[in-house]
Amino acid sequence: MMRFKPSLLTLALVAAGASMHSYAADDVKEKDLKAKDAEIEVIQVKGFRTSVIKSLNEKRFGDTVSESISADDLGALPDQSIADALTRLPGVTAVRTGGQASGLNIRGLDGDFVFATLNGHEQVTTGGKRAIEFDQYPSELISQAAVYKTPKASLIEGGVAGTVELKTADPLKNDKDQSFNINARGSFNDRADEISDAEQYGNRLSLAYQGKFLEDTLGVAVGYAHLYQPYVASQFIGLRFNDDKKDVNGDGVTEAISEGFELQQKGGDDTRDGYMAAIHWQPSDNLSVKGDLFHSKFTSENFARGFRVKSLKNGTISDAVVENGSMTGGTVSVGTDSTDDFSIFVINDNDSKYSELTSGSINLEWNNGGALTVAADVSYSKADGEFVNGGTRAILYDDIGNEVRSAESVTYQLNGLSPADVSFTNDYTNTSTLGLKEVGMWPYNQQNDLIAYKLDFNYVLDTSFVSSVDFGVRYAEREFNAQRSQAGYGFEYDKNPSNQPVLALNGDMAKVVDFGGELSGYPSFLAIDFNKALELVNAQLAATGQSPFTPTANWSNNWTMIQSGAVNEDVLAGYVQANLDFDIGDVKVTGNLGVRVVHTDQSSTGLQQVGYGLGEAITDEQGVVSTDYIRNEVGQTYTDYLPSLNLTFHLTENDQLRFAAASVMSRPPINKLKSGMGSWYDNASTEGYKKYNAWGNTSPLLDPFYADQYDLSYEHYFEESEGAVVIALFYKDIKSFINDFTIQNYDFEANGFIVPDTIIDNGVEFPVVKNEGQYQTAINNDNGGYIRGIELGYTQVFDFLPSPLDGLGFTGSYSYSDSEVEFTTDLSGSNLTIPLPGLSENVLNTTLFYTLDGFDTRVSMRYRSGYVSEQVAVESQLAFFDAETIVDYQASYALDNGLKFLFQINNLTDEPSKTYFGEEHQTGTIQYFGRQYFLGLTYSL
Repeated sequence: MMRFKPSLLTLALVAAGASMHSYAADDVKEKDLKAKDAEIEVIQVKGFRTSVIKSLNEKRFGDTVSESISADDLGALPDQSIADALTRLPGVTAVRTGGQASGLNIRGLDGDFVFATLNGHEQVTTGGKRAIEFDQYPSELISQAAVYKTPKASLIEGGVAGTVELKTADPLKNDKDQSFNINARGSFNDRADEISDAEQYGNRLSLAYQGKFLEDTLGVAVGYAHLYQPYVASQFIGLRFNDDKKDVNGDGVTEAISEGFELQQKGGDDTRDGYMAAIHWQPSDNLSVKGDLFHSKFTSENFARGFRVKSLKNGTISDAVVENGSMTGGTVSVGTDSTDDFSIFVINDNDSKYSELTSGSINLEWNNGGALTVAADVSYSKADGEFVNGGTRAILYDDIGNEVRSAESVTYQLNGLSPADVSFTNDYTNTSTLGLKEVGMWPYNQQNDLIAYKLDFNYVLDTSFVSSVDFGVRYAEREFNAQRSQAGYGFEYDKNPSNQPVLALNGDMAKVVDFGGELSGYPSFLAIDFNKALELVNAQLAATGQSPFTPTANWSNNWTMIQSGAVNEDVLAGYVQANLDFDIGDVKVTGNLGVRVVHTDQSSTGLQQVGYGLGEAITDEQGVVSTDYIRNEVGQTYTDYLPSLNLTFHLTENDQLRFAAASVMSRPPINKLKSGMGSWYDNASTEGYKKYNAWGNTSPLLDPFYADQYDLSYEHYFEESEGAVVIALFYKDIKSFINDFTIQNYDFEANGFIVPDTIIDNGVEFPVVKNEGQYQTAINNDNGGYIRGIELGYTQVFDFLPSPLDGLGFTGSYSYSDSEVEFTTDLSGSNLTIPLPGLSENVLNTTLFYTLDGFDTRVSMRYRSGYVSEQVAVESQLAFFDAETIVDYQASYALDNGLKFLFQINNLTDEPSKTYFGEEHQTGTIQYFGRQYFLGLTYSL
């Protein structure tokens, strides 16, 4: 059997979860931790404290700056997903969607900068970006989650903000030879009765088994987790303020006016089924074979219905209320003969998401009986997502058959960070006057596939400076495919076409709905059944000989064809990493120094519009042939060198200082790499020529995000009790960001795009200039800058107090982040400088817990100060999010027979989500999610 030098570095490599380490190193660690003469005492406890102290041990012996959560913590909390649990870590935040966390921000950077692995393998996402949707991962099936805030050469590249590593169970490391767990919980939302058709009750069920066989050489683990989680939201949504201003009060000064607002009831449910399997065979000290498989199927269906008031500025405005240059209230009306597009819609939006994620790997590890360990690994990650947005728009009519609109008006007053006061002059609950004007569906399907091969080596050295060397190579192939489609009946504005008239509603397809809660003063409306509306539309289409209402990619809506396409990404990476272990005087120093070299070949295939019949004959899904487009393939290759250094100075047995420096990268959102382009021609600077212009807002020529980062942290671990104090400083210098931009005088031909030499317009042939037109695309801008901050952590188990107070404990962290990165937006009605989206200057997480025999209880608080992010409206819009404080409570009691009862309240104070544009009087979204109650039990054998 190979022998390792018993050093802190050995412990660090194992605890940090290096990309490749040997099973022998695991054995050494376990023996070292149990040895009475261990160099540093490792805290070992049982009960809830285990999760807290185990996390400290992982941090203490890790060779990077990292945070982690143990399986005990995850298994004990009814978190809907792993994202909710990770938001309790220092510097980690999330935006609530439906009241739950999904995507993560780390140190002020959003999900595009966060890399994620499962059992050390890259994960693809069901969304169009790189950001992992962590709600796809049931917390019950994850044994450990870690956030690496500093990289090392052996870690897969991709995380400018950090890398989130999720792990499923290794059955050979289970304490018991055989174990079985069943977990069942029910949930209740106390605001569900405010939303018509909303479900109040949800449920969760999980089963897990781990067993060791053949004299502990074969381990098997399987798990299943089911979630049915309804959610609700009562919401007022204010829309952006127009920069097209208007004098609304006759004082000679123009004011910014909101595009409108929405009054909505929102409800829906998430259903998720997750499966996990793992096998570990270790027939000898020299050979280890592992296999793991994870599968998750996620369905989310929701509705949002109520009123949508659009284009306020185009109506007749009276009694306007003006505040700081913005119209915040007044009366807006429209007559029956008006052609203005100010409208009051009764809306019914139905959104659905169906996604499946599969991830698996096989790992073979072999040791030659000496200093060399070799690991070979094959992994696969696949994610398919289908997103369908559908909706109806109904408008009030005096005469539905002749499309004679009713005269309408709305009187409103925005109330800052509270719902606005709104009243209408008309009644919107009568099926005889409310006509169905528009029905639409806009599906977006995506497929992500990634296969990766790794070969890693570890060679142990007997030197006074380098304890071992890691080196290896990884090759990955990723393919992304996107398909857009559309189906529409009628128009949102203007009169409907003669063959698609406004449809009269009937009593079977609509019902009167009243608002509740904080919105209970709003007018009632008709909720329209979306499926029955489709039946009505199809009956009309069939009666007039038209095709059924079926979403397609078609030339009539050419964006559906242009925004469909494929992206291919081949990555070859190699690394070498020296694991350090040396002394400077009386101070032991451990860590690693290495470099990762990454070669990327990215390309995209899509449709490029050239016009004038100069393209290929391409048929859309409606059978229509166009010759205005060509199939293009555009891309680039690039090579990056990513050095990294991690040093830990062990000042005393209980004090250590860490320093880290690295160059890091994150690749562009994969949907931004598509090559599809629409185009148009206009006159060139030279008379008699035409210049080629294109739009798309994507580009296969994008470079990654790059940053240089530095970290310095001090950790003190208590000697007389269990706990630690941590102070960390970080600095990131980000080189650029990706923005939509219009490039003037773009040379299309030089950048690989095919452009015709001549066109014939109205019988006249024109030469085409290929380098004078504009290109509406995505670019790497030069608006980089620093992000810097400080993180403070404190954990204390008060076991020195007299009984029964010795069961009391506390863990908490505070983060302050600052950035010079700024962007400009006009969503407030004028150009406004905004901070880096996702960055909260102040983030505070605390948990106060108490344990007595089998009784555990805790109260947790998460606070984040205001930040900028996207609010969900008719279209996603950047907005300022107000500060929020989320409080959760949990209590459980465990019997000696393995049965444990649990009770929890999430969002104990019913904290709403609030946004605004520029200033608080420019109201954005006000959402109330309600409290979520959980009651359940766990049984363990």
